[in-house]
Amino acid sequence: MHIHPKITPIYQTSVFKFEDLNELELYFGEPGSRYLYSRNGNPNSDELAEAVTHLEGGAGAVATGSGMAAIFAALLTYCTAGDHVLCAADIYGGSAALLNQELDRLGIGVSYVPFEDLTTNLAAYAQPRTRLLLCETISNPLLRVVDLRAAAEAAHALGLKLVLDNTFASPVLTQPFEYGADLVMHSVTKYLAGHSDVTAGVVVARTPEDAARLRQIGTLFGLTLSPMESWLAVRGIKTLRLRMEAHSRNAQAVAELLAQHPAVQEVFYPGLAQHPQHTLAREQGAGRFGGMVSFRLLDDSTNAVSRFMRASQRFPFAPSLAGVDSSLSYPAGTSHRALTEEQRQELGITAGLVRLSVGIEPVEELLADLHQALEATVV
Repeated sequence: MHIHPKITPIYQTSVFKFEDLNELELYFGEPGSRYLYSRNGNPNSDELAEAVTHLEGGAGAVATGSGMAAIFAALLTYCTAGDHVLCAADIYGGSAALLNQELDRLGIGVSYVPFEDLTTNLAAYAQPRTRLLLCETISNPLLRVVDLRAAAEAAHALGLKLVLDNTFASPVLTQPFEYGADLVMHSVTKYLAGHSDVTAGVVVARTPEDAARLRQIGTLFGLTLSPMESWLAVRGIKTLRLRMEAHSRNAQAVAELLAQHPAVQEVFYPGLAQHPQHTLAREQGAGRFGGMVSFRLLDDSTNAVSRFMRASQRFPFAPSLAGVDSSLSYPAGTSHRALTEEQRQELGITAGLVRLSVGIEPVEELLADLHQALEATVV
């Protein structure tokens, strides 16, 4: 009986069988021709890697057990002990913690580059053994937009690789390889999977050589993603384009409401005309700006944030993002908690800063909830 499933089955197995030694030799002689052990490769994790490679227009990828594992794999692709990394000062707190606490312990140093210097003064931060520049397409949590082409040119002029975290944008909005990036990573947990039920990451390479290095790192460090998580992520990717349209449309309406509300001091969303990189974001995002919105309350205090959180019914506090259901996060107390108070103030991550992940619910329900929750912050 021949079975031809439309959807790839879940290969929930740790190991694959061989008929004889000839098959074993074929496995080693023809890489990719068959499977041996799921840490080395599994049809489901390979399907996810291939799907994101296609979306990003890359040469190959590795799927990992989390977004943090993806960042780790990306950095090790180019770095060894004694090397140095340049990192945008506006970066996910977990990325900074990995660099500061673990890679530093392994002899890989880091210097942080202010947003304004990423494309105009990068050489001032480089060292003889600097290997790469790490930054985000849209920064977390203040949604600054990097000029990707200028960043690639600045990095390449110094002989550095450009490694981009494209999680906030997704390949539906921006494909960094088109602008000169060398590696592109995602927390698949976020927009790619999209339903808050997967923990996964992926790194895509521009060249076959880097793709092979990524696969080696994934295998030897055991960064492997499970078959079930891979299958769920692939299922999520099938609706990515539809979801990103809805996320972007709803977030635009939310940002416009926040910008007009007297209880809000400042709004951070690239879709607003007053955003400093609005024109750049429109060009790099094909006219769409994503589903993340941050804002600072007029009462810039933890008490005001707590009042807002208690009053909101449609934006529950959940320290992640990009699910179909809306949520909020508090950067000063979660993603950027490891920074000193002085560092947070320097970046603009104050006590009253709230980050919204705008879902795909009926937008009028989200706007009504935000309005009443903002009223609760005024005492």
